[in-house]
Amino acid sequence: MSDWKETEYSNIYVGTEEQVSPVLTSVEAAEYLKMHVKTVCRLAKEGKIPAKKVGSEWRFLKSVLDRWLAMEVSS
Repeated sequence: MSDWKETEYSNIYVGTEEQVSPVLTSVEAAEYLKMHVKTVCRLAKEGKIPAKKVGSEWRFLKSVLDRWLAMEVSS
């Protein structure tokens, strides 16, 4: 895996055995993207960054964030 920080939620994964992707909280996503957590939440709310709201919390798939970054860089 990459060098994002392990937390109590970092053991949650989505996908098949071949394609497993960790589920990140907004804090973890912000650390991974090197952004402020409020910016990440605002972008998620505006639909500018791929995320799902679970209750009052945002969740991000690391693999989806990687694809989103790749699209943003190539644009």
